Amino acid sequence: MAEDSAPPVEQMALASLNDGVSTPFAKAEFSDRVLIRTILSRADGGAGLAGQTVKVGGWVKTGREQGKGSFAFLELNDGSCPANLQVIVDAVVAPLGQIVQTGTCVHVEGLLKLPPEGTKQRVELRVEKVHHVGPVDPAKYPLPKTRLTLEFLRDIVHFRPRTNTISAVARIRNALAYATHTFFQKHSFLYIHTPIVTTSDCEGAGEMFQVTTLISDAEKVEKELIKNPPPSEADIEAAKAVVKEKGEAVAQLKSAKAGKAEITASVAELNKAKENLSRLEERSKLKPGIPQKDGKIDYSQDFFARQAFLTVSGQLQVETYACAVSSVYTFGPTFRAEHSHTSRHLAEFWMVEPEIAFADLKDDMNCAEAYVKFLCQWLLDNCLDDMEFMAKNFDKGCIDRLRMVASTPFERISYTEAIKLLEEAVKKDKKFENKVEWGIDLASEHERYLTEVLFKKPVIVHDYPKGIKAFYMRLNDDMKTVAAMDVLVPKVGELIGGSQREERYEIIEKRILEMGLPLEPYEWYLDLRRYGTVKHCGFGLGFERMILFATGIDNIRDVIPFPRYPGRADL
Repeated sequence: MAEDSAPPVEQMALASLNDGVSTPFAKAEFSDRVLIRTILSRADGGAGLAGQTVKVGGWVKTGREQGKGSFAFLELNDGSCPANLQVIVDAVVAPLGQIVQTGTCVHVEGLLKLPPEGTKQRVELRVEKVHHVGPVDPAKYPLPKTRLTLEFLRDIVHFRPRTNTISAVARIRNALAYATHTFFQKHSFLYIHTPIVTTSDCEGAGEMFQVTTLISDAEKVEKELIKNPPPSEADIEAAKAVVKEKGEAVAQLKSAKAGKAEITASVAELNKAKENLSRLEERSKLKPGIPQKDGKIDYSQDFFARQAFLTVSGQLQVETYACAVSSVYTFGPTFRAEHSHTSRHLAEFWMVEPEIAFADLKDDMNCAEAYVKFLCQWLLDNCLDDMEFMAKNFDKGCIDRLRMVASTPFERISYTEAIKLLEEAVKKDKKFENKVEWGIDLASEHERYLTEVLFKKPVIVHDYPKGIKAFYMRLNDDMKTVAAMDVLVPKVGELIGGSQREERYEIIEKRILEMGLPLEPYEWYLDLRRYGTVKHCGFGLGFERMILFATGIDNIRDVIPFPRYPGRADL
């Protein structure tokens, strides 16, 4: 093997700044650079690295020429942290006009130096070599230096990650995803990949995106029929006549005891005539439009031979694993075809959904509380610089809110108790837009009043009326409520919804029918109760809602990389 071949993975993982020389920080393992975070996140702000030669790459946030065009200052960011590295480039090293434009990508090598006293930077990079420049035309670049609104950025979703806010949200989102897996793996949960395409409606709401090839198939048939019109009855009769003629010819040759070669050739002609007839008959069946049967769409002709949808939840499917391997969770995208334009709704969003066997509602609440606290503490421990950015620019109380949730026991009250507290508030002249009475589904204003005004901390409300909850939630002994729970937090209201699942076959079958749902699509789900049923529970956390809660950002469209909502599905 040549000596200059790629090093083995073990060597790459240990590669240091100067390729084998012991240094205070490591290179990026799979690219020829040092992450800006590893320089600036040190306790000394990178000052202790003065004298080190490094390569860095990133995008210019701001650039300006100085000294009558003899050098330029660049603020460089590579997305690894919110802070920028100050870079100084002399005119003899690179054409300054090309590299000072906002959005320009540069890969540079140089010496880390201490800046002059009195400047805010703790370290700066004096460039000695420019390895790459990805230029920008400032007249056309859609991200000017001026402050941009989050609404504006939704129209250029492919450039949003280059902004300070969206890159900070991306790092916070990444931290929360990593924390999610860490928490459940730490507690011996198995990560299960549930399907995106499903034939079950978990919520029973019917607001689902349909998955079908019938429309595209119909369009193909329509184009084909225009290009090659279907055969007429006369064409088919003529083809039948040819088959009859060829068949008679074969029969005559056999009766005349003709030679094998002659009979074989005649049979080949017969088979060719039959194939032609078969093709004509198949084409005669082609009809424009979506196939119908008994006046309804014939889904037996669809790709899955039945109606299929994008999932609204992986819960039902992940329960199959909870009823076999105990503690499991799924974490993936879910979809809701709800024509809502509010700041709290998306058509595509992510859910974290654990399921726990041999566990009841109390266990469910304990797990949910521990998980939310873990997420909050994780951000405080691992993402504080981004959280400080959020506190400065969006919600000055967001870090205090995380600290409060991470360290405070959650209040737990029954739904009935919650209604009584809300009714007492109304008696004291508290105005709610939505009427307060037993049996309502708590509105966001009710949830936030409980958490932000009354208790000033997270609240878990449990044992809801069965009429406002899903069929799979366990019916309580009072026959009026189910063993459901919601975790309510300041800023967003409901963050988690969960329940003990109904494990009794007769009761869950009755609940499905009461909800007006057909039994047939849920037969497999009922099987889990017929054979080896087990007490189990679970919950779902709306991942984007968790990010809203953490960051203080107001619109859910700004905390998911590629927001989908009515009228928009960019990229």
